[in-house]
Amino acid sequence: MKNYIQLGDNLTLPAPYAVASGAPALIGSVVGIASTDAAINEDCSFVRVGVFSPLPKVAGTAWVAGTTKIYFDATAKAFTATVGSNVLCGVAAAAASSADVTGSVLLTGQIAA
Repeated sequence: MKNYIQLGDNLTLPAPYAVASGAPALIGSVVGIASTDAAINEDCSFVRVGVFSPLPKVAGTAWVAGTTKIYFDATAKAFTATVGSNVLCGVAAAAASSADVTGSVLLTGQIAA
């Protein structure tokens, strides 16, 4: 096929703010994990699909593995089970207590509405 470029699990986009390797970000409508350190507006490969741990978690809600839908809170730069204005991006990959500040997330690669 002449027009196929790539799978899309990894996508090079400009960093919306300075990110460290392994840090989450919302880039327009895409939630991804930075594969390298990048300065603001510097091109960075963001991984959009897979299981990542530990990732920053907003305390206050417990997660049930495989059941709890996970959203990205762009203001807190952390994952949460709270819908609000947050962006759906996956599911809990492991249980987490409401007091935990990190968690395991399966990013499913969906695009924010």
